[in-house]
Amino acid sequence: MLATLACVIYRTWAVALLLVALVTGCGPGGAVSDFGTVVHGGVGKTVDVPLTPGRRFSLAVEENRSAGEGWRLAALPDVKVASFISEEYRAGDGGGGVRYFVFNAKYPGTTTVTLIACERCADGRTPAGGQGGNETGKAVFRITVA
Repeated sequence: MLATLACVIYRTWAVALLLVALVTGCGPGGAVSDFGTVVHGGVGKTVDVPLTPGRRFSLAVEENRSAGEGWRLAALPDVKVASFISEEYRAGDGGGGVRYFVFNAKYPGTTTVTLIACERCADGRTPAGGQGGNETGKAVFRITVA
């Protein structure tokens, strides 16, 4: 009887966890629905981003995918200071939208995140015809967790 009760409890928890996963799952078009603190940047800009440990934040840049514009992360930041979660795109009105690079602030420290703007390389893909995209600038974010 004790084994049967344990099995019922296990199944109940498993079903409850599955329901939580389904309810809090990803919305259409992206893996993250909470962008946390959103910090906007752009080509040629350097932005200071002060944060506290445990804070979710997003670095946001405008992007026009229909014109072949794209952004990519130059390199991951110091993982002790900020951990990368995902990259998301949200379309706006017209042909443009916003690309979000989502992170969690970790431990006190400073790191830099550089985003690279590129023509003809939206979503990091090489355009048809084999021509690679052209870098058009950088956006720099100085992350300080205190």
